[in-house]
Amino acid sequence: MSTIIEDRPVAEQAAPQTAAGPTSRPGAAAAGMPREFLTFRLGGEEYGIDILRVQEIRSYEAPTRIANAPHFIKGVVNLRGVIVPIVDMRLKLGCESAEYKETTAVIVLNVHGRVIGAVVDSVSDVLALAADDIKPAPELNSSVDAGYIMGIGCIKHGDVERMLILTDIEALMSSAEMGLMDVSPH
Repeated sequence: MSTIIEDRPVAEQAAPQTAAGPTSRPGAAAAGMPREFLTFRLGGEEYGIDILRVQEIRSYEAPTRIANAPHFIKGVVNLRGVIVPIVDMRLKLGCESAEYKETTAVIVLNVHGRVIGAVVDSVSDVLALAADDIKPAPELNSSVDAGYIMGIGCIKHGDVERMLILTDIEALMSSAEMGLMDVSPH
């Protein structure tokens, strides 16, 4: 099962741009302009990523393993002629377990023109967040890498409050540790 976000083949999709330019930190976002985030679950936590980086959502299928790849890179799949590396976000971000169930999904991302699949426990919905709904990421000690956290989304529906960890998916997927992109200076 596959949910197409954009109606173009994977190989033809370019890195999307927002009206305000490239994705920026919430503090730099235009005041009051909502941003849309695809929400998903990893373990007991809910995360959000910029919807403009999402190409499609697919059910999980076992990828072809790659020798000597880091433990969080599960392998590759052939997606309409494009070889796509599959990163298990649960393993990458240190979740306690990474079970493959019916709800396990792969979010196909376009990051800097590169197509990458991210395995998550489940995909929830798309939420529009105003600048006021996004709080700064907490400052943590230097042993905790919070460089991939853009902020915390706070959504209140009646008495129920949801908190989303807003992930800078471009920074995460572009990190040297991932080894998925050329990160040399230009």
